Amino acid sequence: MSNITISLPEDRMSKLKEMASGIGTTPEELVRASVENLLGSPEEFQKILDYVLKKNEELYRRLA
Repeated sequence: MSNITISLPEDRMSKLKEMASGIGTTPEELVRASVENLLGSPEEFQKILDYVLKKNEELYRRLA
């Protein structure tokens, strides 16, 4: 198994700890489960990404 280290702003870390505590787990396990979920369903992630990009297409065009 490999390890990864990430840096989070203190406010995001506090939120992560709060969320993990709320479901009775550790922040590390919550992040691990989230990554597994993302990697386990790339098709769903792509569908959501496509939806957001299409929905905001005009806004992105104006901002460019």
